[in-house]
Amino acid sequence: MAADAERLAEYVAIWERACADFLALARDLRPEEWDLPTDLPGWSVRDNIAHTAHLEAVLAGAPEETIEVGDAPHLTGPMSYYTEQGVLARRGRTVDELCAEIEDAVSRRSAALRADPPQDGTATNLKTPGDVGWPVATLLSNRPLDVWMHEQDIRRAVGRPGGYDSSAAAHVIGVFARAFPMVVGKRAGARPGESVALQLPEAGLALAASVGEDGRAAPRDQRDLAEPSVTITMTPEAYVVATGGRRAPETVRYAGDEDLGRRVVAHLAVTP
Repeated sequence: MAADAERLAEYVAIWERACADFLALARDLRPEEWDLPTDLPGWSVRDNIAHTAHLEAVLAGAPEETIEVGDAPHLTGPMSYYTEQGVLARRGRTVDELCAEIEDAVSRRSAALRADPPQDGTATNLKTPGDVGWPVATLLSNRPLDVWMHEQDIRRAVGRPGGYDSSAAAHVIGVFARAFPMVVGKRAGARPGESVALQLPEAGLALAASVGEDGRAAPRDQRDLAEPSVTITMTPEAYVVATGGRRAPETVRYAGDEDLGRRVVAHLAVTP
């Protein structure tokens, strides 16, 4: 249990840092950048900030907002309609007002989490977005992921790259990396005996998975693969836009079975 509590406290610290970085970027935006489109269909820079304000406010105890949401191409399921409510409810607010809401919510929720630190990652006693019933570990892991991903959505929209040297970036890439064997075996359809290596040199990350005779892919140490069926090399940003389901990556190199490599890259999206 002590190890669980330590892991949960680390998630909280990463989320706090991610929120501080998000607010610093948002408050530095120029008014003419607020309504620029992002990689998320239907959402502007301001909408990404409004979405973050919505979820942080709700998790800090604000009442759920229920307003009518019309049909739109980017609304594909119950959770997308839920998050759209929060964005629409804040559509008339300035970025400064949204940032103030985020700062207040994060301050209150941070104080509560530190006054009564979560001890059990399997518990379900904390408020979740839309009351989806996530266990505490999933909730606390997903919050820095969501905040950092929206920071990156904004950075790409306004042409201000950065943020890849943060604890949140390492956390997000690590979460996405855990799904790599599933992508290789189940989604990309690699055959028994085939193996895939994925390298992100700028992030110091090397992933590998091989498919056994039972058709299931398992993680491997890349050093144990003398000759992978294909080696995929990407930048961290290319990996994030692909695994985060934002868009196809622009810069990818393949060595070996390029068809298999392209299938893997095409199925990388694993945003929780």
